[in-house]
Amino acid sequence: MKRLWLIFAQAVTVALAVVFVIATLKPQWLQHARWREAPIAQTARQIALPPSPAASIVRAGFAQAARIASPAVVSITASKAPSQAARRGRDPLFGFPFGRRSPHDGPQLGLGSGVIISADGVLLTNNHVVEGASDIEVQLSDGRQARARLVGTDPETDVAVLKIELADLPAIPLGEAANLQVGDAVLAIGNPFNVGQTVTSGIVSALGRNQLGINTFENFIQTDAAINPGNSGGALVDADGRLVGINTAIFSRSGGSLGIGFAIPVDVARQVASALLKDGVVARGWIGVQTRELTPELAEALKLDEARGVLIGGVVADAPAARAGIKPGDVLTRIGGHAVATPADLLASVAALKPHSEVEVAVQRAGKALSFRLDVDQRPRPQRVAEDD
Repeated sequence: MKRLWLIFAQAVTVALAVVFVIATLKPQWLQHARWREAPIAQTARQIALPPSPAASIVRAGFAQAARIASPAVVSITASKAPSQAARRGRDPLFGFPFGRRSPHDGPQLGLGSGVIISADGVLLTNNHVVEGASDIEVQLSDGRQARARLVGTDPETDVAVLKIELADLPAIPLGEAANLQVGDAVLAIGNPFNVGQTVTSGIVSALGRNQLGINTFENFIQTDAAINPGNSGGALVDADGRLVGINTAIFSRSGGSLGIGFAIPVDVARQVASALLKDGVVARGWIGVQTRELTPELAEALKLDEARGVLIGGVVADAPAARAGIKPGDVLTRIGGHAVATPADLLASVAALKPHSEVEVAVQRAGKALSFRLDVDQRPRPQRVAEDD
């Protein structure tokens, strides 16, 4: 037994000595042996790893929504004369992300976006994108181009409807803005800065934004999805690729996105488009009053029991309110069957009335409750205010 151990010890000693000599004189021999073993070891490790997950699991995001909506979003080039504000280089706090305005006299090429809502070529965009344009060109995401015909505009909601004549047009599916909730994921699709169609993502930051001084009728969806010049008239879509809004304006001090953008709800845009396609105009009621918010101080000065209603600050001559006998200083509390608490309430309630219909209104005058019947007129189309040079 001792002899076997002696032989084993001698063999180990000789083997170690050989390895030592090779490592000293020919170390590359040992490295070459390790290189040949490496692939085998690597293969063994790869076999031990679990299989890769399916591509649909790895590719999380909004690719499907973008694929559904993007083909129906177009770029719009509108030729128009430069506005006075553009020549003066004004930079309003609330900007319409339409495009860079040339400070020079002569034709202006503005860039905006639009959304195809029907396969027969009906497009939605913003009024301020095409207002005053002599020529409107539309380019689809597949490269096709067409000249657009202006069907109609509604400056008070900043919605415009265009029509193009092309075959096999993609139409975006329409969603319901009423189903949106704060925190829902949304995508903004358009052509910012003319770099090409771009998709940005964000969430619904707020709903029902109004009294911003952007449009007459305001009920904006606020989002932090990046909206920049060129995005005006583009699509705001939900996570399923359905249209929920038309991108319109941004809050910005520099002209670029600060994460506060506003979109017209698709419900409003759809109603306006239907009226423009059918009648060429949006019919809204009008009674001809100028309003102010009724504060507790004003209510006390007017000897009212409570600050409820809307103060009439002025009455347009020969308007329905004037013909009915309403006077400045009256407090309007109800129109038809709707109580009104703010000027925005009154504006919306009157606009919802059918022109040439009759409505009963309730007012407070010097502490007395009065009732009047008015013949509602068609709301006049707003006139552009001429600016001095």
